[in-house]
Amino acid sequence: MAGVTRIITVANQKGGVGKTTSAVNIAAAIGQLGYRVLVIDLDPQGNASTALGVEHREGTPSVYEVLTGELTLADVVQPCPDIPDLLAAPATIDLAGAEIELVSQVAREYRLNRALEAYLAHYQQERGQALDFVFLDCPPSLGLLTLNGLVAAREVLLPIQCEYYALEGLSQLLRTIDMVRVHLNPSLTVGAILLTMYDGRTRLASQVADEVRTHFGTQVLGTVIPRSVRVSEAPSYAQTVLTYDPTSSGAIAYREAAMQLVALNSHESTELSTDISS
Repeated sequence: MAGVTRIITVANQKGGVGKTTSAVNIAAAIGQLGYRVLVIDLDPQGNASTALGVEHREGTPSVYEVLTGELTLADVVQPCPDIPDLLAAPATIDLAGAEIELVSQVAREYRLNRALEAYLAHYQQERGQALDFVFLDCPPSLGLLTLNGLVAAREVLLPIQCEYYALEGLSQLLRTIDMVRVHLNPSLTVGAILLTMYDGRTRLASQVADEVRTHFGTQVLGTVIPRSVRVSEAPSYAQTVLTYDPTSSGAIAYREAAMQLVALNSHESTELSTDISS
């Protein structure tokens, strides 16, 4: 099963870079292509759960109970109403306490990894086929929840906004990924970088995009995600932009990015340098 399901953590400790937006819209786009996809919401804010239209009010069985060992992933996964074969494990506000509660627990970094491996086996046994993709939407921090996401994944998708501070903090994130690879998860790679919030009217956006492509080369997906009112509006209707406005520029861009991500061979991903000062 290790070579079948692509497990991708979407991470960036800098907030406001389009991380959750990219996670849910790429997952939805891949689901629309006919792949079987699961999104695991690791952010206590539950924004991914909102955009995917799944229940995540306080008291809803969620990732919190999975990490504390009270429930399995199979107990909390819900189908997304708009896209067949797209599933979600929701986050509730309870997840905010998980960081503290897990600190004293044995193998706290492996809680999600073990739960996910058990779920993948359960899914295949029940349906007779494997999940194709799992996306882990991490909170904007490098705490224990993100660490669980990095340990459980095989690839990392890094969204970077096309703004002045785009690379701020990226060195720290890449060093964290390196440390996880060395000490906890040797199979972890940086699968791709996605440029978000691109405003073609500004010279700055083009300069940042060029700088990122110069430094990271083929790791950067060819499609950039434009700033889009439709993308921002969609979650308020409990939808991704793929179903809210399928013909909008944001929906088109996310579909293209999703196809590029599907085409990537994760085993050919190269390690990124943690030195971005050059």
